[in-house]
Amino acid sequence: MKKLVSIVMPSYNTAKFIEESIKSVLDQTYTNWELIIVDDCSKDNTDEVVKKFLSDKRIKYLKNKKNSGAAFSRNYALREAKGKFIAFLDSDDLWFPDKLEKQLQFMEKNNYAFTYTNYKEIDEKSKDLNVIVTGPKKISKTGMYNYCYPGCLTVIYDVEKIGLIQIENIPKNNDYAMWLKVIKKSKNCFLLNEVLASYRKRSHSISSGSKLKLIKHHYILYKIGEKKNSITSIILTLRNIFFGILKKKIYVKKSK
Repeated sequence: MKKLVSIVMPSYNTAKFIEESIKSVLDQTYTNWELIIVDDCSKDNTDEVVKKFLSDKRIKYLKNKKNSGAAFSRNYALREAKGKFIAFLDSDDLWFPDKLEKQLQFMEKNNYAFTYTNYKEIDEKSKDLNVIVTGPKKISKTGMYNYCYPGCLTVIYDVEKIGLIQIENIPKNNDYAMWLKVIKKSKNCFLLNEVLASYRKRSHSISSGSKLKLIKHHYILYKIGEKKNSITSIILTLRNIFFGILKKKIYVKKSK
């Protein structure tokens, strides 16, 4: 398998982490990829860190003209992507070396258009937090509306089967907005039941924010991102809360 994989990596003030993230791409056993980094007007030294890697022609460094958010950056990268497959890796997360190779083999063998994997959690110093996050073996369209099971850092989809995806410029949950659009084309999303990535838990991320803000952003996702009416958006938000509680009980586990 030598088909090109386009890796989408939005960045904003992640100079502390992005070098390790880029190195985890460079360490992939599958080498036919392009890494598209879109910086959203970082105020730290992200430029200096990324420029060290630009001698590798597979790495493309694009910059927004003004601070526009992760949704805008992902849309920009997707329009620039040339690959048959699209993969996602945020600029503070990490992949295992065989992540692309194993997941692409899984997709080709089963003719899957949309897949994800398990991941583990690490802290800001890359220390293992002994938490494994998984999900359903098969997610339908209804299941995806119920909850965002795939971790962004684990998703790959087939562009030839899905087409160009562009999402509304919502402030949060834009990865979830993307999966909702992809699932309408693919019908299902399938789990490769292996831990192939590391998600970095950070102290000031949206996932660590207040529950009220998280609920608000889910309502915005359905109302603006999916253009649902207010009643439907409220119902979907309540369903999301319910299935989020179930996910923590069923799919988030302490590793041995």
